[in-house]
Amino acid sequence: MFSLFPALAGGSVADRSALRFGDRSLTYAELAASAGALAARLDGAGRVAVWATPTLETAVGVVAALLAGVPAVPLNPKSGAAELGHILGDSTPSLVLAAPGDLLPTALGALERIDVEATTKTAAGAGAHAGEETEAGTEVVVTVEAAVRDPGAPALVVYTSGTTGPPKGAVIPRRAVAATLDALADAWQWTGDDVLVHGLPLFHVHGLIIGILGPLRRGGSVRHLGRFSAEGVARELNAGATMLFGVPTMYHRLAEALDGDPGLAEALGRARLLVSGSAALPLHDHERITAATGRGVVERYGMTETLMNTSVRADGEVRPGTVGVPLPGVGLRLVEEDGTTIAGYEADGTPTGAYDGESVGEIQVRGPNLFTEYLNRPDATAAAYTADGWFRTGDMAVLDPDGSVRIVGRKATDLIKSGGYKIGAGEIENALLEHPGVREAAAAGEPDADLGERVVAWIVPVDPQAPPSADELADHVASRLAPHKRPRRVRFLDELPRNDMGKILKRALPRD
Repeated sequence: MFSLFPALAGGSVADRSALRFGDRSLTYAELAASAGALAARLDGAGRVAVWATPTLETAVGVVAALLAGVPAVPLNPKSGAAELGHILGDSTPSLVLAAPGDLLPTALGALERIDVEATTKTAAGAGAHAGEETEAGTEVVVTVEAAVRDPGAPALVVYTSGTTGPPKGAVIPRRAVAATLDALADAWQWTGDDVLVHGLPLFHVHGLIIGILGPLRRGGSVRHLGRFSAEGVARELNAGATMLFGVPTMYHRLAEALDGDPGLAEALGRARLLVSGSAALPLHDHERITAATGRGVVERYGMTETLMNTSVRADGEVRPGTVGVPLPGVGLRLVEEDGTTIAGYEADGTPTGAYDGESVGEIQVRGPNLFTEYLNRPDATAAAYTADGWFRTGDMAVLDPDGSVRIVGRKATDLIKSGGYKIGAGEIENALLEHPGVREAAAAGEPDADLGERVVAWIVPVDPQAPPSADELADHVASRLAPHKRPRRVRFLDELPRNDMGKILKRALPRD
């Protein structure tokens, strides 16, 4: 039988803490009982929506759906009415799972609602194991996954960010969840002894699949902060947590807090692994964290449609600006606009082509980590794949001489064609962030009659009253990269527009 959560079948980890949110927690036996009881109610329900607040109930609801073999559709509680209506109309869930007392928007009012009970005791007593007899003589039955679980069966429908149109529902099969989590276990030396702490939202791949389902597949523990804070991170790492997952915004806040908090530096130094994802971590934050803690931040690269593609390995060198090498089983290649392959990796890790650190191409991937389809969008699904079966990520990268993948931006918004050169916006942003007067930076191309496109930068200065000049910033980039990569225009802002995951919304940057 194909099982996502073998630890829920009982055994030696039944009394181990599986999930903790604030002061509420569930052991594996308690999670199996709570999720198992709910799974029995979901049998045959079709797709189910999950009101994905950062709570124990969300985790139990998703696990229950997976145990029942019912695809879960995580809903962002911050979604606007139009976006939420689109997702509900597209995914047509039969019911919604929510924590008792949650006030749901009107759009969900027509759906049957099931309140998720995250019971911290099994039906016959906390800590009981599957098959044990209680004092009352009643057997504690821990529901495990139904035997029908085809690895290709849908596990979740996760909606994309919708930056280029209405969000699309990526159908994530069970094999993709298992393949990604097992590949990360290899890359990160992740075991059941690890205790993960994070404060990420639970409606996307990073927070839910990697951050909640990952520890549960390993038989380990996760402590969710509810709301991210440096104090919460330090508390959990000092209390035995071994891994921290976050996005660049979170690590930036940690880096800012380190200057006046030696206790935080000591706590971060205790972590076995610090992992950042969802966007590039700026170089100066890398440097500040490493200098203060002696611990480098590992970066990885993934998407909703592909889960995780690459990562720096736990036993590898942390090199700021790179996202490591492909995970086991993942094939990756860089492709020119005309379809010519520059270089890449076979699924078994065999390198192909020359890694020159300069040639920019689109990342294309294939492997068991990929989604099945965009729900109700056969046209979009077909367009996402090449004729020979590779998924077009839309991300542009180079392969450094050591084989590491270095992402330089999105094909649609971050590939700048200026004066005959192909320039990745990401490398310009990293260079700008090395300037001591720059707090945040974004770069993109704008039409130019002479160059085709000119490089433009948006800057949030460290001191708004005395920002660095545009010429100073242009010279700074030219000295670190090349003269043709310098910004021809610089705009100063109080802040950069970002989404919930901290990614810069370049289409929302002011232009004139």
